[in-house]
Amino acid sequence: MPEGNFQMVAKTFYGLEEVLAEELRNLGAMRVETARRAVSFYGDKGFLYKANLCLRTALSVLVPLKTDKVASETQLYRSVYNLPWERYLTSRDTLAVDATVASEIFTNSHYVTLRVKDAIVDRIRDKMNARPDIDRDDPSLKVNVHLADRTLTLSLDSSLGLHRRGYRQATNIAPINEVLAAGLVLLSGWRGQTNLMDPMCGSGTLLIEAAMVAANIPACIHKKRFGFESWKDFDPPLFEKIKEVSLRKMRDPGIRILGRDKAPSALAKAAENITAAGLEDFIGLSRQDFFHSRRPEEGAWTLLFNPPYGQRLEVDEREFYKRIGDTLKTAYPDTVAWMITGSKEGLKSLGLRTSRSIPLMNANLESRLVKYELYTGSRKTPKTSSPQNPEAEAQA
Repeated sequence: MPEGNFQMVAKTFYGLEEVLAEELRNLGAMRVETARRAVSFYGDKGFLYKANLCLRTALSVLVPLKTDKVASETQLYRSVYNLPWERYLTSRDTLAVDATVASEIFTNSHYVTLRVKDAIVDRIRDKMNARPDIDRDDPSLKVNVHLADRTLTLSLDSSLGLHRRGYRQATNIAPINEVLAAGLVLLSGWRGQTNLMDPMCGSGTLLIEAAMVAANIPACIHKKRFGFESWKDFDPPLFEKIKEVSLRKMRDPGIRILGRDKAPSALAKAAENITAAGLEDFIGLSRQDFFHSRRPEEGAWTLLFNPPYGQRLEVDEREFYKRIGDTLKTAYPDTVAWMITGSKEGLKSLGLRTSRSIPLMNANLESRLVKYELYTGSRKTPKTSSPQNPEAEAQA
């Protein structure tokens, strides 16, 4: 890496750019600028390590090596080949290439990926008389290719997927991405100032990300390996020092974080993941059907949840969301509720007025994070059967 400060680019999901920029500024990044699904910033090698360890809403942190204009396959190959890849890679290392392409000239991202791989491998073979192997899952070096029309940007991926936090041991169907889950927590403005509940917690991702925010635990403290750890200039003592300083900033949240679900299998998976994250003392779990539940009596509460919709839902979508709205109105007074959904019809059926609506992408689905402020004055006697005891909360 260059000496001193250099440019980096943090990739993220659509809708999380400003939250990521705020994270970077709070960490001490310089020259922070937002773009679509990315934030550019400057820092030194230590800040590269810190960003990877601490950022909650970054998918990866890239280090740009070169930007060039290319108008043909030959120009693409030559531009990639001419970079001194031997500075970053030996013939004994493994390589992966990831390409994002939006170009009328280069229309096949898979083909671009292959040509970039060929150019890098050929360069190493010519310089070292041997070829590096390809390893898509756990490479020594991952190269990111961004090709917009004729503008080629080649970067090193320092992260190897920051959504891979290291705590997820078990999952339900279509679990929410860890980066998106953290983004929902930060977008809501919740930082641990109230108790928090996910009433449809599934395998517990929202609970874990919320607890890590409240306790100020670095997002990727459990991650098994970062890309930069295989780089030739990796500085292990510096990285250990940054981890040590970051962990010193942890705090006791001093609030309740509670997960409920009607499925024992989901709660078992949540408990396994919570334990893997070391958060079993911070998060409680209980078996409870949301539609037969009430708000816990003591303290201020924020709800944050990701109800099923579309193919994940086995009942009528409009009726399901109407029941969510009815339950919130009757059983959760004096509560702030945040919910992410990709169901437009479901939102229309809730029967609640939104106080905020934030467009996001959940995987490839257009979604919204919506906020509802629920007051005692709107409470009616619920028509559902008697709820289970909401105070009988079992620790994860």
